[in-house]
Amino acid sequence: MTEKKALVVLSGGQDSTTCLFWAIGEFGKENVAAVGFDYGQRHMAELECAAKICGDLRVRFEVISTPIINELSANSLTRADIPVEKEKPEDAPPNSFVEGRNLLFLSYAAIYAKTHGMTELVTGVCETDFSGYPDCRDIFVKSLNVTLNLAMDYRFVIHTPLMWLDKADTWALADKLGVLDIIKKETLTCYNGVKGDGCGDCPACFLRRRGFDEYMKRKGNSDV
Repeated sequence: MTEKKALVVLSGGQDSTTCLFWAIGEFGKENVAAVGFDYGQRHMAELECAAKICGDLRVRFEVISTPIINELSANSLTRADIPVEKEKPEDAPPNSFVEGRNLLFLSYAAIYAKTHGMTELVTGVCETDFSGYPDCRDIFVKSLNVTLNLAMDYRFVIHTPLMWLDKADTWALADKLGVLDIIKKETLTCYNGVKGDGCGDCPACFLRRRGFDEYMKRKGNSDV
């Protein structure tokens, strides 16, 4: 039986890096590769984190340039002159939403995967800690999975290991995989580009820290 080969969409942040280690456990390191995307994001250091982690693991990692996203979308993750909103508007996604980002990332990843004989796509999107990003929803991923299979006449499977996990559960998964320390120290989630624990002030840092504290509380209470 032919072994399945997986491609991880890797930003260098907590979620996608946890998914990288999940994929290694699921498919074997020799069957896993990763791609990151340079779309003009303010915190380019995230790709450096991704490259270092993959280098340490000896997992192939390539960066795909997609500047068109930055040219078409005005948002706080690609524009230094737009401050990141701390509170999500009631009737719209936060201004950190990059229009079409996951649609394009997964489409480009699928093209790369097919040309390299890979069928399994892995992404760290999550609906439980929903920030108002429509392209992080389960219904979107399932719809795109069907569309990609039809568009390329190829049997992709998009895996979303974190889809129904909150941030505390994601930390728990990292701990289960034996990589809690790597995720905590070597990844970059912060919207202001600060590695590890981050700036402590942006929405991404708030979610990450709250999840970590909740997991540590659970872990302590269970005497694990």
